[in-house]
Amino acid sequence: MKKTYRFSAALLLLLSSLNSFSQSHTLSGAVKNSASKEFVSAVSVIIKGTTEGTFTDSRGNFKLTTSQSLPLTLVFSSIGFETKELQVTGTDPVEAELTPSSVLGEEIVIAATRTATKAMESPVTIERVSAANIRNTPATSYYDMVAQLKGVDVTTSSLTFKTPSTRGFNFSGNTRLNQLVDGMDNQAPGLNFPVGNFTGLTELDVDNMELLPGASSALYGSGGVNGTLLINSKDPFKYQGLSFQIKTGMNHVDKRQRGQPGWYNDWSARWAKAFNNKFAFKMGFQLVQAKDWIASSTQDYDRLTRKTLPGNRQTDPNYDGINVYGDETNMRDNGLSMKSLAQLVQGQTQQGVLAATGGTVDIVQIMNAALPPNATPAQIGGFISSLPAALQGPVTNMVPFYFGLRNNIIPEASASRTGYAESDMVNPNTINFKLTGSLQYKITSDLEASLTGYFGTGSTVYTGSDRYSLKDAKIGQYKLELRSKSWFVRGYTTQEDAGEAYNATITARRLNEAWKPSTQWFPEYVAAFVQARGAGADEAAAHTAARAFADQGMPAAGSVQFKQLFNQVRSTPIPAGGLFLDRSDLWMTEGQYNFKDVIPFIELVVGASWKQYILNSKGTLFIDYDGPIAINEYGAYGQLTKKLMKDRLTLSVSGRYDKNDNFKGRFTPRASAVVKLADDHNVRLSYQTAYRFPSTQQQYINLEIGGGQFLIGGLPWIHDASLPGGRPGPNLNAQTSVRLDNNAQPLGTYNPRELKPESVASYEIGYKGLIAKKLLVDIYYYTGEYDNFIGRTLVARQVAPQQNQIYSIVENAATMSSSGGGNVKIDPIKVKTSGYGIGLDYRLSGGLSVFANYFHDELGDVPADFIANFNTPDHRINFGVGHTGFGKNKRVVLNVTGRWQTDFLWEGDFATGTVPSFFTMDAMIGYRFPAIGSLVKLGATNVLNKYYMNGFGNPEIGGLYYVSFAYNVF
Repeated sequence: MKKTYRFSAALLLLLSSLNSFSQSHTLSGAVKNSASKEFVSAVSVIIKGTTEGTFTDSRGNFKLTTSQSLPLTLVFSSIGFETKELQVTGTDPVEAELTPSSVLGEEIVIAATRTATKAMESPVTIERVSAANIRNTPATSYYDMVAQLKGVDVTTSSLTFKTPSTRGFNFSGNTRLNQLVDGMDNQAPGLNFPVGNFTGLTELDVDNMELLPGASSALYGSGGVNGTLLINSKDPFKYQGLSFQIKTGMNHVDKRQRGQPGWYNDWSARWAKAFNNKFAFKMGFQLVQAKDWIASSTQDYDRLTRKTLPGNRQTDPNYDGINVYGDETNMRDNGLSMKSLAQLVQGQTQQGVLAATGGTVDIVQIMNAALPPNATPAQIGGFISSLPAALQGPVTNMVPFYFGLRNNIIPEASASRTGYAESDMVNPNTINFKLTGSLQYKITSDLEASLTGYFGTGSTVYTGSDRYSLKDAKIGQYKLELRSKSWFVRGYTTQEDAGEAYNATITARRLNEAWKPSTQWFPEYVAAFVQARGAGADEAAAHTAARAFADQGMPAAGSVQFKQLFNQVRSTPIPAGGLFLDRSDLWMTEGQYNFKDVIPFIELVVGASWKQYILNSKGTLFIDYDGPIAINEYGAYGQLTKKLMKDRLTLSVSGRYDKNDNFKGRFTPRASAVVKLADDHNVRLSYQTAYRFPSTQQQYINLEIGGGQFLIGGLPWIHDASLPGGRPGPNLNAQTSVRLDNNAQPLGTYNPRELKPESVASYEIGYKGLIAKKLLVDIYYYTGEYDNFIGRTLVARQVAPQQNQIYSIVENAATMSSSGGGNVKIDPIKVKTSGYGIGLDYRLSGGLSVFANYFHDELGDVPADFIANFNTPDHRINFGVGHTGFGKNKRVVLNVTGRWQTDFLWEGDFATGTVPSFFTMDAMIGYRFPAIGSLVKLGATNVLNKYYMNGFGNPEIGGLYYVSFAYNVF
């Protein structure tokens, strides 16, 4: 009986305990700013000692259901506020007030080490842009804000296609900088570089951006030679509710590039919702419509020697305007001059008459004897009428060439076709539509699954070897990910569709051939030139008359005939037309594990990845004539971090190994140290290496560009006489192929060289310190040395007695000189760079802040004939003044930023020339409505409307003025 009683009592006690343990509590409350008394959104609310938690909503409210027994402690934390703990003993609503604090140097960054680290303690230089920075920027796009970061240059191909770079080697479309959006490589697979902000996050969904300047391959793989940019989205568990932004404005206000001002519209919305802190979703869209900037340089240019010329269309018969398209077709590149063309026509007629008469009539000798050099039209007509009827037509056609040669009035000059302006060849309307979405499910409090998609479509313009109109292009990225506190594994794909993208230069050239082939236009030009000279015109006037005659029938830009031919040519695939058919894909799987919970005395991070490119251009871009080309890359990395001397010294060693199907494996190590001199004062030292495999285009491209050159990939078999699919190849192994110097002069026989991945080794020292909790100072100095630097070399192959086909071939950089006997002396070179910079960020009381940064990059001594494409100003200064709230109730916000840089030489495949120095300034003033978390802004970029360009051959950028309303963004 006693045993039964004891058992029953024990069972009752156990059931009571279980019931108490399983009882849940719902905790709720609100969080305010202790200074302004405004509610604070996106505050992390965590039960101390657990992973259970939630976030405050847009009104500062939170609700959390837990089975933890009371009392318990809630931990409230948010960037910009001091962390606060409150003990909760019941389920009554909790009110917490957070005290604002300086966040300088306290921001958490991931890019530097792939683990959460305070920016102050980063072992390498790092820059960060927060959601608050984005909200208050005067820039029209969050992506434009990177231009204000220390060490960053941006190249603007068009209003919606911008390319950031660090530490030199700027270009439109940068294969030396990685861009990751929520961990996904954001490149377009066919281009092998990011298409700016064309696809990815909408502005309302950006939580932060982190930029890692310089070498970063040790953790992020191929491509991180000059940096890595991470763009991270907002967590739908943390940022909930409906937000939208309407921005409208105007550019071209001075009508300098267009006849009328153009509208700028940017509309976006985001909606996120979480359910029981277990499941959450978000969706968003953004639509940008605008009248784009126009590249309008009419500077005369020689595409063979890559030099600007002093002439124009009136003074240079062979004129080739930088942003005039179709005039790249000329006599010279077809192995002709005006005089040799006349000799060719005369010789063909002479041989034809000989053949027709059994070798008895040499028409040139007969005309020499029968007609004087200054024969009148009557004399010429009488002579021709005396010939047999079958010979009269050919001889009549030959007459102007004959007399031009006989009187020696035809110069050894070249003439080019008449071209069209970019505004005639490229749609002036730019559009970009982005659609985003994510589903996230917490399997446990420490394990989350997510399915994410980003889709972008629209039209923009990109500068590469030519100007390319990316019309109706589409790029989608889709990711499935499992993530816990210590590890993640993700798989994603990028699907690219070039839509109706076309090469504006090639399209213009083919359009000219469609209305009148050059085989007709060239002779007409020479014949009309002779007739004008014979009538007494001087040479300049004769050229003008010749062009007017040969251009008869040329469709006027915008005419019905022009539109018909233009649409026909641009929609015809390369090589017959200008259309790209790129449908390339990228597939990637990667994972990472952090052993910090397993090995507590040292932090060990390991990871691995597999990436596959599927190149599919149907022969319009790549040598994929036999079908799509697959390229696999494999990689693995590891990092060890250890804190010593009571956390005053942090040492880190990392390394990565990568292998590409077409190249030998690469190992890239990195070592760093952070020395804590005192609280908030750190010195960092690092040795970093990076590499990049040649891009997909640098491996497999086969594309005709302006000037009649062909871009050829660097894989040796591409140089053969035949290519896959039975297509003829360039046959550069033939004895008639010779290397050319930078002045297009022959050096000697061309022999292919092995193409190797490019690598860089960099040393950096830096200091980051916070003075009086108000002034953040960041200083760095670096040196770098590039090995197997990837560039291009010119090769000519003779295709006719007086004609060479020019090929621009991807090759590792070297100096070249003739060594006699037709041989070429090749000396591989190392490219050295160095630079330094300083950034100051000063937070005054009351919300006023000031920042300024200066940076300098330079290219080491390189041979005079070496084309490095460094494309970097010597000196740049960014500055800004901002205020987070002043006036009545501190509702008014203000932000002014500016940039100044010196002039520099731009070297590009499209054009080479000097980019002038410039100063530009952006400004914004706004008014906050805290009750609805909204902001009205009146702003402008390039507020002074002083046009500038940052890449030679790209458009000049004027002022853009806008007003915006953003709802629920605080």
